Amino acid sequence: MIIGLTGRIASGKGEIAEFLKEKGFEYYTISQAVREEASKIKIPITRESLQDVGDLIRKYEGTSGWIKRIIQKINLSKNQVIDGIRNPGEIEELKKTENFFLISVDAAQKIRFERVLNRDKPGDPKDWEGFVKVDERDFEDKSNPNGQQVGKCMDMADCKLENNGTFDELKSKIEELYEKYLAKKTTS
Repeated sequence: MIIGLTGRIASGKGEIAEFLKEKGFEYYTISQAVREEASKIKIPITRESLQDVGDLIRKYEGTSGWIKRIIQKINLSKNQVIDGIRNPGEIEELKKTENFFLISVDAAQKIRFERVLNRDKPGDPKDWEGFVKVDERDFEDKSNPNGQQVGKCMDMADCKLENNGTFDELKSKIEELYEKYLAKKTTS
């Protein structure tokens, strides 16, 4: 089975991925593929530059370009989790595989901003204005159909989780989701 994760910046996608890795899923993230591409072409790693690189590949390879690259690397006979889906074309490509399930996660903007500051990830914005700018572009780049369209991806999800609480509350929601929808579909 392939589980895709979509959602706004710092909404909790990584926590869901960790849970699934503990269940034996292999993990891939589109963000890492974008970072590798940016490093290859020697572009500084900032959230904005990574968005630009992501958009560029989607422009030249189609909106499913990143997913096609990842599908070439993964073993489709094993359970997979793919984090960071940001364009509906990526979802449409994944729907062509067997047993695809898309999870969306979201949280209030101020909570996500605090998480970004606390995680201190390289390339993340360090102030409110920078955060709002990348958050809005991620959610819907209205000027670029090849760009970030997280809002549309979230609308396409099979299941939507809100993550405004504690880590334990999110873990409880993930466990419930796993038992309800995924446990019987996965094979170890």
